[in-house]
Order: sequence, then C-alpha cells, then structure tokens
Amino acid sequence: MKAAVIKERGAIPVIQDFPEPQEKEGAVLIDVDTAGLGGWDVLGAYRLGVEYPCVIRGEGVGRTLDGTRVYFGERSVLPFGAWAERTLVPQEEVWEVPDHIDDRTAITMGIAATGALIPLEEAKIQPGETVLILGATGTLGQIALQLAKYLGAGKVVAAARHEESLFRLKERGIADDIVCLNGDEKDEAALKDAAGEGFDVVLDLVCGQPMLNALKATRWGARIMTIGTGAGRQINLDMALLLFRSLSVIGTGQRAPDDRRRIWERLLKIAEEQDISVDYLEYDFDKASEAWETQVSGPHAKIYSAIK
Repeated sequence: MKAAVIKERGAIPVIQDFPEPQEKEGAVLIDVDTAGLGGWDVLGAYRLGVEYPCVIRGEGVGRTLDGTRVYFGERSVLPFGAWAERTLVPQEEVWEVPDHIDDRTAITMGIAATGALIPLEEAKIQPGETVLILGATGTLGQIALQLAKYLGAGKVVAAARHEESLFRLKERGIADDIVCLNGDEKDEAALKDAAGEGFDVVLDLVCGQPMLNALKATRWGARIMTIGTGAGRQINLDMALLLFRSLSVIGTGQRAPDDRRRIWERLLKIAEEQDISVDYLEYDFDKASEAWETQVSGPHAKIYSAIK
C-alpha cells in the first residue's frame, strides 16, 4: 500500500510502498478516507521508543471492512497510521461517525477540540467573564475561543505571535479582541490593556514567558489552565503572583477511551449547534512531505488530506 513513511528519527515523511497491516485480535482494519495532521504527530514521531520505519500516525476517518464509517485517533497500532491507504487501530479507539458529520469535522472535534473543552470546563467559566486564549491561532486555539463563548464568557481575547492570523480571528467574529505578542517587554502591557479589569480565565497553550505575562494581567480569583509548553517548559515564577489565583496543568489525552469517546460525541453536537469552525489546509496525499513541513512551521490551520 502507499503510505507517508518516516524512515528514521528526524526524517521528513515520504510517500512510498509500505506493508499492509494484517488482522489482529482486538484491533480493526480501516481503509482510510481522510487523514488529519497535528502538532502531536510531529512531536510523537521522534520520541524515544518509536521504531522506524513507521507511518505518520494522525487522526482519520475511514471505513471498516464491513463498510462502517468510523473515526480513529492517533493511536494506530505501530508502525501503522492514518497517513496510509489502510491502518490498524485498537477496537476501543474506533468510533462510528454519524452520517451527517463530514470527515473534517469528525477529525477536528477529536484531539484538538477535546484539548480545548476539558480545561475550559474545569475553569468553570461564569457568565460574562473575560477569557484569554494564549496561543490562539492554531486549531485548538480557534476552537477554544468559540467554546469559551459557548460556556458563558462575555469577552474572549486571542493572543499569539502571528498578526495576520489574529486579524482573521477577529474578522471571523470568534475573537472580541486580539493581542499580538512580540516577545518583548511590551507584551505584558498589551495583555493588561486587553484585559480591562483583568482576565478571569486564561487557557494557556504555550507556557513560558507568555504565560507569566498573562498571569500578571489576571484579576483575583483567576483560573489559569496550562495545557501546552511550546514557548518553554521551565518558568521563573514568583509565587506571590498566584495569591488569590489558581494555576492548573492539565493533560487531556490520558483519559480512558470510553471517556474520550463520550466527549467527542458531545463535541460533534456542540459543533453542529454552535457552528464551530476552523481554518483548514488541504494537501494531496502525495504532498505529505510538504504537509509535514507546514505543520512543523505552525500552520494556523488544521491540515488534512484525502487519502482516497
């Protein structure tokens, strides 16, 4: 079969022939229709313990051998993955897709939307509160802006480094205000200006200095929910900044498959009811290398490919 294959640590995937997966007890063979690509696919591809060659894992939508249309997350049995004509996925990770849900929505409401909904709900947003999404231009950030409003926020502010993408968020009407982060001493003042009397909730996708700057723009009682570390894993935190505030670090992918499935099914309904949308970038399957390089550079959109 044709697949996007990573030959060694650090290598860019290339399309080549790859052995087809065979039936295995407790797993499901899936003919892939659409594959998604996200940041975790890049990070996970080069982590310790990965054996090469392997297929880009990814999320996807496809059909089982009996024709049932299903979604599967980036948990294909190694060395297989979504960026191939066929993959093998543990039974508990294979979830039936409703007929009226398109492939892109089924994929986007998986890992990214789950990563947004869980921490926002744990923050217990109160009606009218001001919410900051820090690192807002990616897929998860775009969804988080819309879910924060759905959960009752009165004002949502998007902060990130890519000015053009920030303006697009405001043009689309999913951000009430934007803050372009330049990585200098002006960022703190810009965040405080957008916060008004202070942010009540911060969904932090990046950590590092941007999180510390955002923390200084919060009010008493604020909840800071950190779910990513792209701007730095280590911070020099003055604990006095956390007085009358709370900081939580949340992982969203470690839940049991049944729990994640229920969240995904709920998100499909929310996406339909609230018309949740994100920007997409489509790549031809044979352009998987280009798709990968775009993901590495930060696409500010959800990358996907029609495999068949």
